[in-house]
Amino acid sequence: MAWHFFDGTWHDGNPGIMGPMSHGSWMASTVFDGARVIDGRAPDLTRHCARLMESARVMDLTPPIGAEGIVELVRDGVRRMRPSEALYVKPMFWAETGFVAPDPDSARFCLTLAEAPLPRAEGIAVTLSRFRRPTPESAPTDAKAACLYPNNGRALREARRAGFDNAVLLDAMGNVAELATANIWLVRDGEVATPVPNGCFLDGITKQRVAHLLAEDGHAVRERRVTWAELEAADEVFATGNYGKVLPVTRVGGRELAPGPVARRARELYWGWMADTPALA
Repeated sequence: MAWHFFDGTWHDGNPGIMGPMSHGSWMASTVFDGARVIDGRAPDLTRHCARLMESARVMDLTPPIGAEGIVELVRDGVRRMRPSEALYVKPMFWAETGFVAPDPDSARFCLTLAEAPLPRAEGIAVTLSRFRRPTPESAPTDAKAACLYPNNGRALREARRAGFDNAVLLDAMGNVAELATANIWLVRDGEVATPVPNGCFLDGITKQRVAHLLAEDGHAVRERRVTWAELEAADEVFATGNYGKVLPVTRVGGRELAPGPVARRARELYWGWMADTPALA
């Protein structure tokens, strides 16, 4: 079940919104963001919408709607959905015209709300990918741009063919950047560490929220350089991202891990914080 706000009205199903000459489908000017509605609450929705505006700026698009307007549309769209379902929220912009460079003022907008159950927190298996994150000079890494995802998709497909759930991508220097679909964390000797943002991957909104919650809870949280060897030797590994929120990693390469107490606590803290946020009216 999905609803989409496009051209001033709501559409269900999977409507066509781009043509073969649309810049977004031809020249990849599409930017988007992903948020969640869980139990009637939309954690950090305003931050996700604000990041979409920044992504549009990076890609030289003039948004036809502001962040506040998108939040109000989400409220309206949620009323069309089954209230018990977890929803994925995807606002997006793209240029309609332009050749190679987009025409900024041709930017269009679509908001999607779709039923998307939360993954079970049973643990995922990850492996090292041969694919890497691009540098800021070679791709728009400071935007949540659709053109960045085919490379992560290659990494994810290869990992799944090898019997894993996700792939660890390195940066150009050979340090851990992120998973193909989430940010990654490790725990070793009481320290909770995650790769420091260096411009080649997005500093996830859920990652920021979890870092704050864990620090408030008394954990020693550090953003720093992380290597693959450290992940292989960690006491605990877990992932954070909008789609699954907090998920334990139970296999790193050929090494099995038990779901750890920090991941469990991070998940408890996140759900507790979310329960205290106002429900969408």
